[in-house]
Amino acid sequence: MDRGSGKLTVYFEDPFWVGVFERIMDGKLSVAKVTFGAEPKDYEVFDFILRHYYSLKFSPAVAADVKEVKCNPKRMQRDAEKQMQETGIGANV
Repeated sequence: MDRGSGKLTVYFEDPFWVGVFERIMDGKLSVAKVTFGAEPKDYEVFDFILRHYYSLKFSPAVAADVKEVKCNPKRMQRDAEKQMQETGIGANV
């Protein structure tokens, strides 16, 4: 059975907020870039993924080194919470 993984990074690229979707399937990496405009809220990003993920135009796939990492589910949950707490560039102080 083939496994895939995905990642979304949202960052500020003056003057817009940009999202970069990365997906690895069958050991090949492809990416798609989306411009959000104003800073998106978490629920707006989630809604965008649900509605538009399958219509994204991903780049041609390139070979990527895929590391199979076994991780404890509780550790993954702590890491996800930690990433959500990290503050980056934003208007909220």
